[in-house]
Amino acid sequence: MGTPDFAVPALKKLVENNYHIAAVITAPDKPSGRGLKMNYSAVKEYALSAGLKVLQPEKLKNPEFIQELKQLNADLQIVVAFRMLPEVIWKMPPLGTFNLHASLLPQYRGAAPINYAIINGEKKTGVTTFFLQHEIDTGNIIKQQECIIGENETAGELHDRLMNIGADLVLETVRLVEQNKAQPVPQKMLENGQLKVARKIFKDDCLIHWNQDAYVIHNFIRGLSPYPTAFTYLVDELGNKQIFKIYNSLPEICSNSHKAGTILTDTKTYLKIVCNNGCINLLKVQLAGKKAMPVVEFLRGFNTSKIYSVG
Repeated sequence: MGTPDFAVPALKKLVENNYHIAAVITAPDKPSGRGLKMNYSAVKEYALSAGLKVLQPEKLKNPEFIQELKQLNADLQIVVAFRMLPEVIWKMPPLGTFNLHASLLPQYRGAAPINYAIINGEKKTGVTTFFLQHEIDTGNIIKQQECIIGENETAGELHDRLMNIGADLVLETVRLVEQNKAQPVPQKMLENGQLKVARKIFKDDCLIHWNQDAYVIHNFIRGLSPYPTAFTYLVDELGNKQIFKIYNSLPEICSNSHKAGTILTDTKTYLKIVCNNGCINLLKVQLAGKKAMPVVEFLRGFNTSKIYSVG
């Protein structure tokens, strides 16, 4: 059971290791683009290419879908980046249902664990498989795999690494369950200190506050890159605002006499924004209605003399 790119390598790994996939459950097709063309999920695209049976329920509690699921007689259900399952479904198979989560549980339960691990400046994270139970992301842990977070690594880059590490962990977990060697550990036993959560991120959560320290802002930017993307507003001398997204940056710790939010630029090679203890050197940006581009390219086509600050 899965929908986005993150779930594909795990499914592919199981197919390549000759596990019988009774069916693939994924999100219904959605119209997108100017022509409202129906698009398949990444998981459906792969499932069809592998000749797998695909089910796309609108509602998971639909009696017809539940009956169809029962008739598959699956021994085990595997969930990777899917919806919250009703109890009647996760309790269905004799070997249970396990989930792959992109954090070292019990830390970072929730919808955006990769983003928040970077935003909070964590040095390491990982993936966890656990058996589903009533409370979301709280089930007994089967297996975990750690990985180091790069100093300037973005959420997108970490996502792709965890996607492949997670695929290997799913395969290992299936083998443990299959051989009756899984020894699930209650998450309560691993709770040590304050638990950090990873709630869903909304647009308003992505606004940069320039009165913070450089590394805090840098982590915020890379933790939201490439999606949903940290942003600020370019403000001209008349007070007009334009949304300005920032994809990549580098922090610079230095003393200066400028107010936080002040733009520093030579109009050709660099664009920096002053923060609490230095500045943020912008590397890749996007102005509303334009494509994302390196700062040097942005400066060639934008009149910076009309902009005096961000806010």
